[in-house]
Amino acid sequence: MTRNGGDVVVETLAALGVSHVFGIPGQHALGLFDAIRRSDLQFVSSRVENNSAFGADGYARATGEVGVLFLSTGPGALTALGALQEAYATGVPLLVITSQVPRSGLGLRRGMLHQLDDQQRSATNVTKSTAVVRRAAQIPSLLADAWALAQSAPAGPTWVEIPQDVLLEITDVPVVTSVVASVAARPPRPELVDAAAALLGAAERPVILAGGGVRRSAGGPEALVTLAEKLDAPVVSTVGGKGAISFGHPLSAASWIEDRHTTALLEDADVLLAVGTAMGEVTSNYFTLAPKGRLIHIDAEPRVLEANHPGLGIHADAAPALTAIASAVSQRSGNGAAVASGLRRAVEDRLASQDLGIELALMRDLREAVPAAAQTFWDMTIAAYWAWSAWDPREGGFHSAQGSGGLGFGFPAAIAAAIGSGERTLAVSGDGGAMYSIAELATARQHDADVTWLIVDDGGYGILREYMTDAFGQATATELARPDFIALAGSFGVAAHLATLDSVGEIVADTFTTRGPAVVVLPALLKMFALT
Repeated sequence: MTRNGGDVVVETLAALGVSHVFGIPGQHALGLFDAIRRSDLQFVSSRVENNSAFGADGYARATGEVGVLFLSTGPGALTALGALQEAYATGVPLLVITSQVPRSGLGLRRGMLHQLDDQQRSATNVTKSTAVVRRAAQIPSLLADAWALAQSAPAGPTWVEIPQDVLLEITDVPVVTSVVASVAARPPRPELVDAAAALLGAAERPVILAGGGVRRSAGGPEALVTLAEKLDAPVVSTVGGKGAISFGHPLSAASWIEDRHTTALLEDADVLLAVGTAMGEVTSNYFTLAPKGRLIHIDAEPRVLEANHPGLGIHADAAPALTAIASAVSQRSGNGAAVASGLRRAVEDRLASQDLGIELALMRDLREAVPAAAQTFWDMTIAAYWAWSAWDPREGGFHSAQGSGGLGFGFPAAIAAAIGSGERTLAVSGDGGAMYSIAELATARQHDADVTWLIVDDGGYGILREYMTDAFGQATATELARPDFIALAGSFGVAAHLATLDSVGEIVADTFTTRGPAVVVLPALLKMFALT
């Protein structure tokens, strides 16, 4: 059998240990897809390239593997960029392999189908690196390098373009059976560890703010708990950091980051250790956080260090940095557990003073309905905004689109996660966000994915309606026509259920006893808690 560049790509992926690939076929990428036919790779075809990228993202989050994405030239590649922004902002490792026009058209305007002036440059805002293959012999090394860089902290998407003629040309490159892919370590500098240990050793009111970088770092959660226990320090989790420390741990102050009591706790610490977080807009309670004590800021992305607050910046991956600091500090006896439990009681009392019975009951009912180990994926919707703070992930992973805030993440990410993990997942969307990924009902059905999709239908862009009404007294362009979601799901052969606030928990729980995709529609008008 003759082999071509497409075979070299697929062989390289197999040598890297890839099992699943996401994407949509395209004219310039046909060499890739013909090669997949001759391989053991499982291809998951979505209906929109942006959703393919969300799928690869969800697969990576659920499995801990690199998500691999095949894109076609021009419109296909460009359509995926919005979803790649989420992976880039959140630090999700993806390897994006996109086709290109033949080499004879690169950099020219020859009127080729799908041709862009500079497709590679289009990706630079949402990827860690970009490369263009010129010869089939380059494919194994360029893919291996991109694979390793995608996982090197801070993780994120990498982008490799392969022209159509390279994919189709017969090659004498030997069959790829091994590749060298070295993931770079990011340890802390010893003098910075010593400085951090000195600050924490002298602290009377240390507090830890744990971000998504802790969860993504191999051994990060364990290292976090070890240091927290040694310092006897309360730990606040960001949205991305949910699960870095169990909510059941005595030192967990949960993740009510949009709360004045949590903001006050972080501000009043005489030493605040922020790790794996940019301390950005949501985490800082919309930039109201103003630390009064010393700040130690650890992150693998150097651009976030001290970006919002001055402090001791430590450029390092979370796990080795936390482990090194824990080894350098002495055991401390404090009142961390009492501070953590006191904060959680204060938050509960504040919420109890507001008219939020419906929303609190919904969060409680969904939490009890979903198995403790289930992975959950949340779109940008009011229910998700509640979940950012209120949801206890237990043994499962909590994933949201909070990194870049784009709509349509939840359902395609949950489909791919279910396919990759072999376990049922939960996606939560609003009716507005649901329309971004409604075509993926076909994907869920085609692959018989064990996914439950909860659509909270409030007739429009609910959070924007609330923002605009608060700001201007009325909302504009937030009310939406939408389909009969029950009938639409049924037309795809997907089981669908109409729920009420009283029945939604029971219905969602029942779907976790079934196989295949299921849709639950909840007509409900939710509101946000007051931020102050």
